[in-house]
Amino acid sequence: MLFRVELIKALFRWRTWALAVVLGGIPIILVISLVLSSQPTPSGDDAPPFYALILRSGFFTPLATLAVLQVFLLPLSASLLSADAVAGEASLGTLRYLLARPVGRRRLLLSKYGSAVTLVTALVLWVTVVGIVAGGLVYGLGPLPTLSGATLSPLGALWRIVVAALYISSGMAGLAAIGVFVSTLTVSAPGATVVTIGVAIVSQIVDSLSALRIVHPYLLTHYWLAFVDLFRVPVSWSAMTDGLVLHLAYAVVFMVAGVGVFQRKDVLA
Repeated sequence: MLFRVELIKALFRWRTWALAVVLGGIPIILVISLVLSSQPTPSGDDAPPFYALILRSGFFTPLATLAVLQVFLLPLSASLLSADAVAGEASLGTLRYLLARPVGRRRLLLSKYGSAVTLVTALVLWVTVVGIVAGGLVYGLGPLPTLSGATLSPLGALWRIVVAALYISSGMAGLAAIGVFVSTLTVSAPGATVVTIGVAIVSQIVDSLSALRIVHPYLLTHYWLAFVDLFRVPVSWSAMTDGLVLHLAYAVVFMVAGVGVFQRKDVLA
């Protein structure tokens, strides 16, 4: 199965494990910073979502971590894993040999995209698990206070955290589609990575400018923090639904464009 081959290839690359180590270390650093801080519960606009609530339940550790990682490190991970799809193979000269086998170009590109999304999702879930363990060991995994004042049981908190992680992964899947598309346009994997992460950064900057609010609903990053609504009672699904539709639209549009470019790409050039 082509998808399995691409996934195994990606798993044996050093950068995949480097990303796992770096991302997995962030929730541990976050907990240590709280333990050592003389003012461990910052509040206000400068504090990450959920940060001030970690002391009340370790369940908040993965949520605060993922909110922080969404700004740069998760988009960087998605960019690194996806932008190498075609450009990396082309720069190494292995792309022509891949296509020499009876493998359709569309199938190959979709397999590469699928492996990138799978790995990004695995990294998000890895951060979630490390965050729960680190936060639980230090602050316990008691009932989770919600942003609306109610309290959730540990089981109720757990399923919401898993859904939040999967929702965050959907946003990264949209960005990964952009990465794969850019990868079909160049033979420079670093260049494709820079362009992809640049798209995420510019999108976040534009989303912060109130004068450009008319375009905000169409920006890939606009709904990335909508998972916060999972931790209200009752849960508000509207923003997350809009986010999922937007993420899917980005994935479909850029993968269709990527397949179109790749079908016509001269791999011998």
